[in-house]
Amino acid sequence: MRTFLTLFFTLITLMAGGQSFEKHFRDSTLRVDYIFAGDNHSQQIYIDEMSVSKRWYGRRQHLSELPLKGHGSITVTDPSSGDTIYCQSFSTLFQEWLYTDEAKQRPRAFENVLLIPYPKHTVTVSIELRDFHDQTIARLRHDIEPRDILIKPLRQKSDYVTLQKAQDILRCIRIAFVAEGYKSSEMAQYLQDCQSATEALFRHEPFKHLRNRFNIIAAMTPSKDSDVSQPGENRWYDTALSSHFDTFYMPRYLTTLHIKSLHDLLACLPYEQIIILANTSHYGGGGIYNLYNLCYTKGTHFLPVVVHEFGHAFGGLGDEYPYSDGDPMYFPDTEPWEPNLTTSNHYPVKWQALIDAGKASVVEGGGYLEKGVWRGAENCRMRTNEYPDFCPVCQDALTKLIHFYTE
Repeated sequence: MRTFLTLFFTLITLMAGGQSFEKHFRDSTLRVDYIFAGDNHSQQIYIDEMSVSKRWYGRRQHLSELPLKGHGSITVTDPSSGDTIYCQSFSTLFQEWLYTDEAKQRPRAFENVLLIPYPKHTVTVSIELRDFHDQTIARLRHDIEPRDILIKPLRQKSDYVTLQKAQDILRCIRIAFVAEGYKSSEMAQYLQDCQSATEALFRHEPFKHLRNRFNIIAAMTPSKDSDVSQPGENRWYDTALSSHFDTFYMPRYLTTLHIKSLHDLLACLPYEQIIILANTSHYGGGGIYNLYNLCYTKGTHFLPVVVHEFGHAFGGLGDEYPYSDGDPMYFPDTEPWEPNLTTSNHYPVKWQALIDAGKASVVEGGGYLEKGVWRGAENCRMRTNEYPDFCPVCQDALTKLIHFYTE
């Protein structure tokens, strides 16, 4: 009887989620390009342009819930009722840059692309950016009329190879690999690197036992040059995404600022999460929550790094290693939104249930700081390349997130 009732209520929940999506959205993706601009003192958000592609590849349930808080959010509301009909959280390179010395001296503008299901009726969209103290620093509110003649249709620019099909294509997490710094003659090596990264990810729990909930493709995006740019060595290459090391003058920080180009290459492909593989032997990478994961491939740490960066980009997990106490991103007055870090070691901490079960503890050091930030275990994939697993706290957080997107 209990099993029957569980199945019954699960079915009702699934039907309700589908009805909510069908009521407000059609099976298409609205891409909204924004410009986040300013400096350390003042920040602004601007609309750039909007476009549409067939099919919606994000979640169709839990539409009004945030999976994690992030450093920013997009909220879509029905103006007639005021109800939230879709929301998503994210983080940006712009917000990281605001804490650099450069941001104290001059303003800059950063591209950002946000994807939402295409509305059937006029909706109100609100964008909010927050600082490392969880204070709102910029906000934009605007209406979108789905019949707007300036919403341009997108066309597919890249071919792709399916690496893994999800068991349920309507309730899955879609990952797209993107090639960066691979010439046309090197695309076979790129596909091999994609497969290696895929297998590395699914050797880790909870991805291993939930593997059938992921759909994975490899976008075929060749570059004119091989390798990626290293400004510190005066090496510049013509690549698909113009990515480079030395982001914010940090030698190992590999990113691309060309977010529109990234999504142009992925236009009309089935994607939600993005993993960019960089064809370089120079060690480095970067992972920004719900933006992308970018990783070098020609080195002994390729596989642990790509999994680590996916912990950032998909899971919103924070770094657990110390780096520098001089430019903090975490503060005693603000509890981190990242599920594996806390600025309080007082009972109860956010993973108290795991502590009570004897699966975790409270270990000082994390978020690049030696003191004042705590993690849940002595070691973890989010702390060192050598450790083989995500710790129990990270595994628990990732499990909850996968269920959020797929149930």
